Amino acid sequence: MHQSLREKFADPSRGVYFIGTTPPRDTTSDEQMREIAEKLLARLSTLEYDGLIVYDIQDESARIDTPRPFPFKETRDPREYSRLISDLSERETITYKSVAQRDRADFEQWLEEAWNDFGLRNVVLVGSPSSDGEIRLSLQDAYAAIGEHQHPFHLGGVTIAERHAVKGNEHERLLSKQANGVDFFVSQAVYNPQATIDLLASYARTCRERGIEPRRIVLTFTPCGSAKTLEFMQWLGISIPPATRWRILDAENPLLESIRICQNSLDQILEACIPLGLPLGLNIESLTNRKEEIDAAIQLYRLLKATLDLKLAERQLAR
Repeated sequence: MHQSLREKFADPSRGVYFIGTTPPRDTTSDEQMREIAEKLLARLSTLEYDGLIVYDIQDESARIDTPRPFPFKETRDPREYSRLISDLSERETITYKSVAQRDRADFEQWLEEAWNDFGLRNVVLVGSPSSDGEIRLSLQDAYAAIGEHQHPFHLGGVTIAERHAVKGNEHERLLSKQANGVDFFVSQAVYNPQATIDLLASYARTCRERGIEPRRIVLTFTPCGSAKTLEFMQWLGISIPPATRWRILDAENPLLESIRICQNSLDQILEACIPLGLPLGLNIESLTNRKEEIDAAIQLYRLLKATLDLKLAERQLAR
């Protein structure tokens, strides 16, 4: 009997492991979408992983003044791609849903269809990328709607260490989301390990002080092989210290250097945070569709999964 993702997440002694992906463009036919999914899963066939995270890509140009390095393209419905990947891989998916564009009635209909028509059980709700745009449904109201919904979704939220570095209160946002039924968190891509360590330490400490069970935090990592990808990462709001940026850009092999940086970042985070007893997981994504970066993401996945597995095994032995 396969364990559900909810059951895996509830076991603090193990890691949980995901590959992040985006649905194909909205002009993609059903047949082409199936080919794309099959090609992706063939690439992942030698990996041990718990499932895929399917993003809901939004036009975030209202969030920032500088132009998007890669033009925004509408995609197929993430629910369609999630269901297809789940059917083909026989694994559960986690599906992102951006909630700001439609009102509560539309969102409730989305939930009903997600459960009944697409078989989705695990969702991550995302609020508006900018407070300047029109927000028809706030994240808070979306949490209320899903909490009152008849189907028991396994609910996730997003965490951004960069916000903690600026405001120092991201751990309070996590606890607030937790109080609204959020059972796990997925981070933005990590290139500033100290910001992540500070956030996780604040969260673990506050949970301990308040007698609250900490929720699973899935750390996202992505390889970077070019100045254009780096520019896109920074446009997305990923914090990349100047020294790290130059390490990648000046390297003979930028992709390999970015993999080294990601492993070093995870080592630092685990060294500081494994003793805190936080249940962790990994999500590895490629931010572009360049073959080299997709292949590098698979290499990075292998490396980081082995790193986390080893640390968790050491912790079990030390008990």
